[in-house]
Amino acid sequence: MTNIAFFEPISADGRPDEGIRYRPTTFAASLWAPGTLNGPAVCGLAARAVEAEFGRHESGGDEFVPARCTIDLFKAARDIVTSTRVRVVRSGGRIRVLDVDVVQHPDDADEVVVARATTVFLRTSTNPPGRRWHRPADAVTFHPPEIASDDDLSPRFASDAADDTVGEWERDMANHQNGHRKRMWSRAAPIVAGEKLTPFQRAVISAESASLVSNWGTTGIGFINCDLTVALSRLPSGERIGVEADVHIEDDGVSVSNAGLFDAHGMFGTALVTAVNNAAAQIDFTTVDTSERYREA
Repeated sequence: MTNIAFFEPISADGRPDEGIRYRPTTFAASLWAPGTLNGPAVCGLAARAVEAEFGRHESGGDEFVPARCTIDLFKAARDIVTSTRVRVVRSGGRIRVLDVDVVQHPDDADEVVVARATTVFLRTSTNPPGRRWHRPADAVTFHPPEIASDDDLSPRFASDAADDTVGEWERDMANHQNGHRKRMWSRAAPIVAGEKLTPFQRAVISAESASLVSNWGTTGIGFINCDLTVALSRLPSGERIGVEADVHIEDDGVSVSNAGLFDAHGMFGTALVTAVNNAAAQIDFTTVDTSERYREA
């Protein structure tokens, strides 16, 4: 995984006092349009920035967990130098909130904010007394595949059969271009070269695939998500995370989707995305080879 990362760090115009900026790599490239960045890269950079700021300035931070991260992706991020700006909104005894802007720096224009995120950190404790509903074990449909090697970077995909039974895991996306429920199991790429992912960063990057598994249909994917909300009851363990479509509704060119997030021990959170019709740039996975970037690595 050492050859893969979404960004490389650079100092601002050679002046370290202005902070670190980041240059996108080929792994940050989007399939939607040339010269743009993919959602996992932008969301990952925001998650990295807010987590680093929380660790630097929030006392007693080890008692808190990032419970929700909402990222608004309101402008296409370009393949240009990018930075982040973080500010503390609330620093309470049980709830702490930080905002982050993802900022881009064109050579010939003023800086532009392309995404904005709010992350809520909650203090951990014990669960209140009593029993509450949860999905019974025999109703769980996500069961991760066995992958022998940690060096196997290829994501796995599965979709339900016509009779709604759970299908087999495999690498080839083209075999899952159908109108059935989908799921994936993948190992997230590092955000910045030379850095290892934290569990929170891994969760946010992987959760962005909620749009993929939910909006992917018989002709590919024609909805592009304009946000991501990740809600976590705990942080994931292990290198790989699963995303399974759970709810999808669409009307008049707008879709809303919710997906479950899983590690090898079970479900640990959910991901919610809203999306808008982008059929003019429809991605057909029967003609696009998404494995090329893994072979390059």
